[in-house]
Amino acid sequence: MFALIAFITAWVTGGPAFAATTVQSVAMVDDRIVISFDAPVGDATSYIVNATRQIVVDVAGVMPGSAATTGGPISGVSQVRSDDGTKLLFDLTSPAVIRDGQFDQQGRQLTLMLDRANEKQFALASRAGPMSFFTFDFSGWSRKSAATTRAYKVVQDVPPATRGLPLPPVSGDDARPLVVIDAGHGGFDPGAINEKTGLREKDVTLRIAKAIRDQLLASGRVRVALTRDDDKYLVLRERYSVARRLHADLFISIHCDSAASPDATGSTAYTLSEVSSDKEAARLAARENKVDVINGVNLDEANPDVSSILIDLTQRETMNASAGFARLLGREAKPLIPTKSVFHRMASLMVLKAPDTPSILFETGYISNAADSAFLDSAQGRDKIAESVTRAVELHFARRFASR
Repeated sequence: MFALIAFITAWVTGGPAFAATTVQSVAMVDDRIVISFDAPVGDATSYIVNATRQIVVDVAGVMPGSAATTGGPISGVSQVRSDDGTKLLFDLTSPAVIRDGQFDQQGRQLTLMLDRANEKQFALASRAGPMSFFTFDFSGWSRKSAATTRAYKVVQDVPPATRGLPLPPVSGDDARPLVVIDAGHGGFDPGAINEKTGLREKDVTLRIAKAIRDQLLASGRVRVALTRDDDKYLVLRERYSVARRLHADLFISIHCDSAASPDATGSTAYTLSEVSSDKEAARLAARENKVDVINGVNLDEANPDVSSILIDLTQRETMNASAGFARLLGREAKPLIPTKSVFHRMASLMVLKAPDTPSILFETGYISNAADSAFLDSAQGRDKIAESVTRAVELHFARRFASR
């Protein structure tokens, strides 16, 4: 009956008669929400609605499906068809927030871990913005459909992170703030690949990073360094470590998105989610040899309680600055390049975990989309991306100087 209604609705509105993927089941298992699909899903987004005390999970390209089981803090589940997919609405008997979440390797099951919360924590989480979850296929370099069969695998040992990694050169006036641009991927890690043209993310990000560097230097308002200026591989921690060791004022990691659907398009900016920052703060505070310097304070002499407080305060300020810059970038990018309707998102991304350097990951567009891919690999596209970043950087530091 549901399929018949969906068919009639799609026929009347002129849309497709059916979707390839359906919600197969929704279950509450202990403190976890487990959402299963009958085919691989590329990504999902969750957010909290304080007014209705709900957790919402938005999955594009998916049709509503089977009824759900409840339990724990979940008293009811609704599945609502949206413009581009399905919204799953979880009614809560008491406040709860998503601690973390991940897809399985096949992209057919999303598991969300919940934590009980008080009213204040729930309200803060509702204002923190969406959390995003992605499917990554680790059996090859690019995302494939479940029907694809690989005849081979490429295996490459990842080199250990080196403490003595040489720092890159810094260009610009020494009196200016420093922006570190990180071209994602590199070396034997090509990143996402356009299967029709063979265009590789690592090449596109390097060309975009250099274009951004050139425009920023031409403005004369900042200094600039690149984490890599050639085709080499860097471990994720090495990337933001470069920014910290250089005492950078802003860190921008450049990437290209990819999705199973060729229609996915638009740029986004990610900052670190509050859940991820809490975990990183705990990790830093628990180190036996706390020689990390946070905003000029050496934690080696501080007791654990003081260390935790200093790290927490620093991270809150850093996260606010990161979010502010992401919003500025979205505003400046919108007239110049394709952007998603929700430009600023939050996620647990390793490259964003510098505790004292405002950081964003800029997904400049979809390399899997024909139009986006052509734009990203064109001189005009790179110039417009660089212009949007330059405008946002100038406004970001102008505001910071004005606040002082």
